[in-house]
Amino acid sequence: MTLTIPIGTETRRLRFLFDTKSGATPSSGIEDYWDGDINWVTPEDLGKLTDRYVRETRRRITEEGYKSCGVDLAPPGSIVLSKRAPIGQTAILAVPSTCNQGCFLLTKLDGVDERFYFYSLIHLRPALEALGRGSTFMELSADDLRSILLPFPSEERQRLIADYLDRETARIDALIAEKERMLALLEEKRAALISRVVTRGLDPNAPLKPSGLDWLGEIPAHWGMPQLRFVCRSLQIGPFGSQLHADEYVDNGVPVINPAHLKGNKITPDFGISVDEKTAQRLAIHRLEEGDIVFGRRGELGRCGVVESSQVGWLCGTGSLRVRCDRTLVDPRYVALVFSGTLASTQLALESVGSTMDNLNTEVLGHFRIPLPPLEEQKSIVSAVEAGQRKSNALSDSLQVSISLAKERRAALITAAVTGQIPLEEMQP
Repeated sequence: MTLTIPIGTETRRLRFLFDTKSGATPSSGIEDYWDGDINWVTPEDLGKLTDRYVRETRRRITEEGYKSCGVDLAPPGSIVLSKRAPIGQTAILAVPSTCNQGCFLLTKLDGVDERFYFYSLIHLRPALEALGRGSTFMELSADDLRSILLPFPSEERQRLIADYLDRETARIDALIAEKERMLALLEEKRAALISRVVTRGLDPNAPLKPSGLDWLGEIPAHWGMPQLRFVCRSLQIGPFGSQLHADEYVDNGVPVINPAHLKGNKITPDFGISVDEKTAQRLAIHRLEEGDIVFGRRGELGRCGVVESSQVGWLCGTGSLRVRCDRTLVDPRYVALVFSGTLASTQLALESVGSTMDNLNTEVLGHFRIPLPPLEEQKSIVSAVEAGQRKSNALSDSLQVSISLAKERRAALITAAVTGQIPLEEMQP
């Protein structure tokens, strides 16, 4: 496949514009190779950048580690490009750096403005991804990268285009950042509303009493503080791995609900992680009923989702824990709100067990005390929160659409500029 950006009449293959080298990894078992002063770029670092420059990396290597790899240290102004997981993430080095074998280092030759080619490679990313090869994971080869045809306008014209894109993308990025800040504020407002109503209720004048828990403080005087196990019919962990084998998973069967499927007190299944009806029947004890609460047992503790009528019969997965409430005492939606609040989720993590990660079990969850108003008040709190969330979600959806459009505009602008579709006079400052 021949890839090129048509701009002007002169082009160069990438090999004549950049000296391209792959990276390497020092031996992980030799401590003297690590925690040094040399930046060691990985695809993970590229995925976390907030601008186009690599100034520091998550891990650094020592001079001894660098020498053990047999790789070069690329100077500032070089381009680093990921060749796998994923292909085509691009950045510019702000300081001398090396990289691991998941990246290429592109050191510019004469007549090259690295910013212009940074933008050109962003435009070419879909094509670079299409060049990926491999049976276990897709990887871009050095030969394919070096063979790509790129435009080679004069260095003055490269700078003009890069300067124009710097100005215009900065404006778009500022707009995106502002909208993302608004999204973050909306989420903070949502979390604050939930924390307030599940600890103080809807009546700001209600008399208060000590909850008896340092992390919770005062609660309305007429509320209780029962352990969760006393307002539940059952708490049950999902099937262990020995009960559900890899070859039993099918597409578009009965969904198996794991922590990744829980977000915002909702359950969003992956129908690629499901089993056939025969297997589901064998694990009938783990089938979900309407109103069940599914908790994630690992990771972000307190994350949960309430089973809706359309989700009845799905399976509680290995990494999950099912709580079946006594509906005469509690509204499951209210219980889910309690655990979605910052205070409860933080305390739950402190009380959890596990040597390497938080790990929730039925004992920890069952003994957890929750602030509990009368049932009708629980329902009123749920209704108030849902009304607030509907307004918040409408604004959030509008912001998300606006951000997507801005990102599309940014990509289209880069494409138009590096492919010569914008007259040079329009790029003048």
